[in-house]
Amino acid sequence: MTASSFSPDGASAPGLRRKAFTVVLAIELWERFGYYGMQAVLTLFMVEQLRMADAAANLMMGAFGALTYITPVIGGVVGDRVLGARRTMVMGALSLTCGYAFLAAALQSHTLLLVAMALISTGNGLFKPNAGNLVRRIYKGDDAALDAAFTLYYMAVNVGSTVSMLLTPWLQIHYGAPVAFATCAVGLGIGLLYYVLRSSWLEPTTPVAEKQPVPLSRFGLVAGALAVLTVFNAWVLGSDTLARLCVIAAGVGLAAIWAALYVRAPRTERAGLRLTYLLCLQGTIYLVFYQQMMTSLTLFALRGVSGDYRVAGVTLFHMSAGQFQVLNSVWIMILSPVLAFLYNRMGQQRKQTSHARKMLVGYAMVSVGFAVWWAAAAHASGLVSPWIMVVGYGFLSLAELLTNGLGLAIVARYSPARLSGFMMGALYLLWGIAMYVGSLIANQAALPPEVVAGGAGASLYAGLFRTLCEVAAGVVVILALLEPLTRRWDREHTTVIGE
Repeated sequence: MTASSFSPDGASAPGLRRKAFTVVLAIELWERFGYYGMQAVLTLFMVEQLRMADAAANLMMGAFGALTYITPVIGGVVGDRVLGARRTMVMGALSLTCGYAFLAAALQSHTLLLVAMALISTGNGLFKPNAGNLVRRIYKGDDAALDAAFTLYYMAVNVGSTVSMLLTPWLQIHYGAPVAFATCAVGLGIGLLYYVLRSSWLEPTTPVAEKQPVPLSRFGLVAGALAVLTVFNAWVLGSDTLARLCVIAAGVGLAAIWAALYVRAPRTERAGLRLTYLLCLQGTIYLVFYQQMMTSLTLFALRGVSGDYRVAGVTLFHMSAGQFQVLNSVWIMILSPVLAFLYNRMGQQRKQTSHARKMLVGYAMVSVGFAVWWAAAAHASGLVSPWIMVVGYGFLSLAELLTNGLGLAIVARYSPARLSGFMMGALYLLWGIAMYVGSLIANQAALPPEVVAGGAGASLYAGLFRTLCEVAAGVVVILALLEPLTRRWDREHTTVIGE
C-alpha cells in the first residue's frame, strides 16, 4: 500500500501506519497471553484437578495441538473470501475468550472441558492467519518497514507468552485453575476492548471491499459452519480413535494432493516442489519433540524436578512445573538476535549455510538436549536440579530456530508462487500431525494412577528421554545422507529460476 493510501499528501502515512500497527500488536500480545497461559496449566489441570490418566491427557493434548494447527487453514479462507480479515480476527478472539471462560468452569464437567478446548482450537484458527494478514496489509509496499514490524510482532508474541506462562501457573497453585483460566479470558478481553476503542485507526489500511456491510445471511451461514466445526472438534477431542483416524486421513490426503500437484506441475517447477516437500517434512519432525514441552516434560517437572534455583547453597527463586515452559520463550528471545547476526555476517562473507545443513545442526541440538534430560533422569537419586531444565530447553529452543522456524521461509523460497498459499496451509497441517505423533510418543512415559500415587520420580522418564535422544540422532544421520540430494535439487531449482 502506498503512502497516498493513508492521506492525500502521504505525509502522515508513517504515523498512521504506526497507530494501525499498535492496534494489531496489542490484541496479538493479549491473545498470546491467553493462549500460552492456558497451555502452561492445561496438562496439569487435567492430571491434578480432573484426575485424568497421563495417557489420556497426553492424547487429548496431541489432538488439541493438531486441531489448533489445522484450523488456521479454514480461518484464512474465511478471512480472505467471506468476512474479511478484521471481522474474522475478532470472531476468533471472541471464541478464544469464551473457551478460556468455559475452562474456568470445567472443574466438574468433562463435557465442558471438550467444548472449551474445541472453542479455543476454532478461535485460534480464525485469529492467527488474519492477525498476521493485517500486519502485511498495513506495511504493504514497504519491505523494510514490514520486516521491522514482523520483528516487533514476534517479540510481542514472546512477551505475552512469557508473562502469562509465569503468571498462570502461580495463580493455579495459589488460587486454583479456574482463576488461572479466567485470567486468560480477562487478558484477551482487555485486548478486545482496546481493539474496539481504537479500531478506527485501522480504517485507512482496510480495503474498500472489506468496509462494505456483510449480509446477515452470510454471517449466519459462517456462524452455523463454525458451530458445526466446534462440535466436530469437541467430538474429535473426546475420542482417541476418531482423532487418530482424522490424523491418518489428513496425512494420506495431503500426500495424495502433493503427488497430484507434482505430476501436473511443469518441469520448471518440479525441483522446487521436491525440495519444498522434503525440507517441510524434515522441519516438521521437530514438532514431535516440541510437543514434549506440554506433555512429558511438564509431567517430568511436576514429579521429578526441584523448583528451587540454588547457587552456592542460596535459593535464588522458585518455579513451578507449569512455569518451566517459559524457558522456551526466554531462550527464543535470547537466541533469535544472535542467529540473525550470524546469518547476516555469513551472508556478507558469502558463507551462507543451506536450510538442510541448518536442520542437521538443529536435530543434533535436539539430541543433545534430550541427552541432558536422559542423563539427569537416569542418575537421579531425588529431585533433579532445575538448572538441568534451563540447559535442556536451551538446546531445544536453538533447535526450534534451526528447524521448524525455517518452515515458512522454505515455502516462500522454493514453492511456486501460484501454490504458496496452499503450501503454507499444508505446512500447518503437517505441524498438527507431528504434534499428535509427539503425544503418542510421550505416552511411553505415561504413568498409571497407582504409580503416580506411589510417588513417581524422575527416573521413570529416563527411558522416554533416551528414545527421543536416539530418534533425534537417527534423524541427524538421515539428513546427512540426504544432504547431497538436497544440494543437487537446490542447484536444479536455482538453474531453472535463473533461466
